[in-house]
Amino acid sequence: MRYSKDHKAETHDRIVKNASVRLRERGAASLGVSELMKEAGLTHGGFYAHFASRDALISEAFAHAMQQTTGRWRKRAEQLPEDKRLASIVNGYLSAEHRDDVGNGCALPSLGVEVSRASPKTRKAFASKLEDMIAMLAEQSPDLPAKTARREAIAVIATIMGAMILARAAGTGEFSDEILSAGRQAALRGENAAKPRTKKPKARTEA
Repeated sequence: MRYSKDHKAETHDRIVKNASVRLRERGAASLGVSELMKEAGLTHGGFYAHFASRDALISEAFAHAMQQTTGRWRKRAEQLPEDKRLASIVNGYLSAEHRDDVGNGCALPSLGVEVSRASPKTRKAFASKLEDMIAMLAEQSPDLPAKTARREAIAVIATIMGAMILARAAGTGEFSDEILSAGRQAALRGENAAKPRTKKPKARTEA
């Protein structure tokens, strides 16, 4: 049976999306081609009609997962005034809901370590999408010089990613919630500290 180009593209996208969820949930080592193809309603042999290799699929799945996060950030930011955007992104990221939904969450806490062991193509895709994430966050600080905004964006991403890793490792109890809260405070404190301060008017003394 022959399928249209649209059908093939839709199937390809579905395999990538499913793979990106599996990657975040269980890691690259456990990503099984047979299982993914079965979910897509195809045989194992049909895999090579869509991907040159398993590494090619992993590279696309990494990129999709990171692009998904950047898209969510952008959508959240577009719905708010400029001065509330970064706080909304940080608070949404370091939430219990995100902590407990590994498969659909940000790829950085789940897969960051695995990237160093991945193929050069996957590392290149990761770096490209990370640059997109940094640029998107830097856009939320238009009052800062470009280099400063970029540096602050990198610091925020590093802070919230590290906090999420620790929070997930701690489980879902009060200790984990405490880590999320501390991460939110640390990420936003750094951003506020980078903003140029305005001089406060001198208080008038009563006559």
